[in-house]
Amino acid sequence: MPIRTVIFDAYGTLLDVNGAARLAAAEPEFPQLAQAWPKLAADWRAKQLEYSWLRAITGDHADFWQVTQDGLDWALEAQGLEDPALRARLLALYHDLPAYPEALSCLQSLRGRGLRCGILSNGSTEMLQAACDRAGLSPLLEALLSVDAVGVFKPAAPVYDLVGQYFGTSKAEVAFVSSNGWDAGCAAAYGFRTFWVNRVKAPMDRLPGRPEITVEDLSYVPHHL
Repeated sequence: MPIRTVIFDAYGTLLDVNGAARLAAAEPEFPQLAQAWPKLAADWRAKQLEYSWLRAITGDHADFWQVTQDGLDWALEAQGLEDPALRARLLALYHDLPAYPEALSCLQSLRGRGLRCGILSNGSTEMLQAACDRAGLSPLLEALLSVDAVGVFKPAAPVYDLVGQYFGTSKAEVAFVSSNGWDAGCAAAYGFRTFWVNRVKAPMDRLPGRPEITVEDLSYVPHHL
């Protein structure tokens, strides 16, 4: 069955989640980040994901902006960087995360072939809209599908159900693209055709589902379709 719709994860796939810490570290107001930003960014992302999974398990849902703030607070404390001005700046930059360099051309290529494109993300609708507008991706995305609609985070099946509900496609007609190995694996188990954008050459997650195709960055996705 041919692919008709290409769905992207947002954070870490189209949008560079390390961008906020990296950009803040380049600003003269925050010299304390010059060496600490890579560890801060890694801890922030790890806790953001961890808290989303724990909330999904316990049923204690909060929107992704709250989870993002909670993860940042943990990461700042772990680095001894509990500075209100720094916290505020990092959160402001998170709304303006840069897209990966090849993201725009990837989407342009797919849309040029008549494929429908959208996002399926843990991010709140407001977060996704702000970041995609800032990165210039919004005109190429038909839908920004957020877990807000179902009140649980990925990889819960009701999240993946949102794609079929919006686009009216079968699972086999969807190519799902994510840089998160767990997301690509779980989406494969759900029934999507999946691409894993393995930017860091990580090992394959040991999960029931495995991505169909692994690529180094988004520029390879159109070629494999």
